[in-house]
Amino acid sequence: MAAKGGTIKAASGFSATEDAQTLRKAMKGLGTDEDAIISVLAYRNTAQRQEIRTAYKTTIGRDLIDDLKSELSGNFERVIVGMMTPTVLYDVQELRRAMKGAGTDEGCLIEILASRTPEEIRRINQTYQLQYGRSLEDDIRSDTSFMFQRVLVSLSAGGRDEGNYLDDALMRQDAQDLYEAGEKKWGTDEVKFLTVLCSRNRNHLLHVFDEYKRISQKDIEQSIKSETSGSFEDALLAIVKCMRNKSAYFAERLYKSMKGLGTDDDTLIRVMVSRAEIDMMDIRQNFKRLYGKSLYSFIKVGHESPALAQGKALRKERGSNLGIQTLLSCSLADSIPFKDGTLMQVFPVSLLSHRCLNLCQVKSWKCLASKYSNYFMLTPDRERIYFNEYF
Repeated sequence: MAAKGGTIKAASGFSATEDAQTLRKAMKGLGTDEDAIISVLAYRNTAQRQEIRTAYKTTIGRDLIDDLKSELSGNFERVIVGMMTPTVLYDVQELRRAMKGAGTDEGCLIEILASRTPEEIRRINQTYQLQYGRSLEDDIRSDTSFMFQRVLVSLSAGGRDEGNYLDDALMRQDAQDLYEAGEKKWGTDEVKFLTVLCSRNRNHLLHVFDEYKRISQKDIEQSIKSETSGSFEDALLAIVKCMRNKSAYFAERLYKSMKGLGTDDDTLIRVMVSRAEIDMMDIRQNFKRLYGKSLYSFIKVGHESPALAQGKALRKERGSNLGIQTLLSCSLADSIPFKDGTLMQVFPVSLLSHRCLNLCQVKSWKCLASKYSNYFMLTPDRERIYFNEYF
């Protein structure tokens, strides 16, 4: 399956100065025009956003990210600021967030370190040192332990073979070593799994996986699940999945972030922001293949708060900021019902007026429903949704 790349492309007819002025106008005075912010930043690539930031400071004398942080809040702020952050720095900040304070976001550490190329890992290490004055490895060692620590340290070294050369004898030996380290013996030699999975090139590993299945009559993922546990197991599985099909791995990450009760906004935002220009088209394709639904429709329904397009979403009180769904939808480059969705018109039942309500600033849906029980909203297809029917 040929790679299709990202959904966010460089905008044609781009003018950093004009965009900077549009953004300033959107944030100047009382209130914030979220629609204008999205219409600019969701349709520019990372390089263009950096030009906009420079033009903003040059022509207005203020820092764009500082202004965005002061005007926005919640997950909407996180998405917008994430989109404004250079790719490597964004990864660095996410890694730091995963280890800062009480608790550790093991999933974030695994996702980034298992999926980035050796060159990307090296740039992450350099930027992390510059940004925080200490090494990524030191922070990993201070925040994790045992075999999970060792696999993260191995991945963070960025030392994986980047070539495509296949040594048939070494490939067969690696497959045999993995079999003897796990399925064939009592107990597991975790170091052998770590050594092979963290150092060999992708082509080599794909052949190792095939040979391993021939020898053991089990898929390597099945053996990892039966022979290891916890975060170490998760890390090894992530490596195998990324070697086989990185886009499918991210599709799974997105699916699990929205599956069931609640939403893992950290993962949802991180994957959407970090992969939008790289392989989001491929992720979408794999998502549809694996789960039978488009990623766009799953965000709308599964996240239970789509760009204000379906009134039933108001029942669940899931998804902390209504701007995020529209922004994520923009990243999907599908048909967008509203230009953003953060601003919805609500009308009295008795009279079609032009009153508007910025729902992003509403703290409680139930309070909203009580206050506007005699109001309805319009969905993109102009269907009327009455608030009092959903509470």
